[in-house]
Formats: sequence, structure tokens, C-alpha cells
Amino acid sequence: MKHLTLKELPKSERPYEKLELYGAKTLSDAELLAIIIKSGAKGERSVELASRVLNHHSQKSGLVGLNYLTMEELMQIKGIGRVKAIQLLCIAELTKRMAKQKVPEQVTFSNPESIASYYMQDMRCLEYEQAILLLLDSKCHKIKDFIVSQGTVNASIVEPREILVRALQYKAVHMILLHNHPSGDVTPSKEDIILTEKLYQAGELVGVTLLDHIIIGNNVFWSFQQEDMLFAK
Repeated sequence: MKHLTLKELPKSERPYEKLELYGAKTLSDAELLAIIIKSGAKGERSVELASRVLNHHSQKSGLVGLNYLTMEELMQIKGIGRVKAIQLLCIAELTKRMAKQKVPEQVTFSNPESIASYYMQDMRCLEYEQAILLLLDSKCHKIKDFIVSQGTVNASIVEPREILVRALQYKAVHMILLHNHPSGDVTPSKEDIILTEKLYQAGELVGVTLLDHIIIGNNVFWSFQQEDMLFAK
């Protein structure tokens, strides 16, 4: 049996023609993906192959699942070879970058919701904990950000000393710590609370104010600032 291409579908079912007539918004996720991968597996239409790709991840179905699949995992899908796997990985990465591509002046780095939105696509799909340090000047303009820790599935080791060294090195006046919870539950752990206290206290001693500690989940976030939990004991 041969590979079935989009051209072999009835015109009414061809994603290309459907897009031209009615616009991209009318296409399903599988149809959009089918246009990218072009051909299906043996005896299978490209739309059907696209549907299998979208449902391949055991826990995360749909387009979100693409963010969790590696090249090796994609190539395990019948009909997905090296080229198609690379194309799919590029789509996932482009989606993240498009979501984050904002004019820096439009991002208010003193507002927890704005900050969480800026980093959400980079962090919400990670399967391990990652901590990012955001350094700001006196007007809360971004100076620089760093990945200061990459942990295991459920733990990230952040050293307050390393954070303060970076903050002083770049003459930051304010700092914000962000990290993700791979589980999606943004409730701060006991360790998160202790770290926040230590970092707040240490920052006050050297003149660098911790404005917030934000925990990223799956399209949700927790802000120590919003919850009035920034303090020094």
C-alpha cells in the first residue's frame, strides 16, 4: 500500500482548499498539522497520521502534547521519520517563541501577571523544575535573566549566594525569582517558602530587593507578592 497524500483526498476534505476558502481558523488541529507533514503512513491519510501524533503522549493529548515529545519519541510513531520529527519539533518551538514575542516595553516587569505571561510558554511544559532569575533596574526595566537552576522531576536546587552574586554583578536594584512545578500544581512547598524568606532577607542586606517569587504551572501561576507573602522574619 502507498502513502496517501492530501491531493488524494476529496476536494471538500483537503485542508489546503478548506484553508483557502474559509481561512485557517476553520481547520482542526489535525488538519493544520496534516498540511505540515504532507503525507501519511502506508494506507493512512495525513490527517489520520496527524491525529495519531496529537494523541501519542500518554498523559498530554492535543497540541500541548507536542511540547513533551522528543525527536526519538516522535520517530517511534509509524509514518514519522527524521524530517517529519524535525518539522514537528520546530512547530512546537515556534509556538513557544511566538507566544513570548512581545515588545519589551509592553511587558510590565513589576506586575506578576505580566511577568508570568512572559515566561509561561517557556516553563509550563518542562518536565523538570527550572529556576530563572530576573534582574531589574530602579524603574523595573529588565536588565537580564538567567537560568540559575535545573532540577529533577520534582526538585530544583537554588543557591541564594549565586543569585546575589549575579544581582550584584549586573548592578540590579530589584530581582524576581521564577520556577515551575512540573505537576502543574502551583501551591508553594515548604521549601519554596523557606527559600523566599532567605532570599528576601539576604537581598535586603545587600540592597537588592526581592520583588516577587513566581511559581509557574500549566497556564496558571502563584505570586508571593500577590499573596502578600514577601517578608523578612
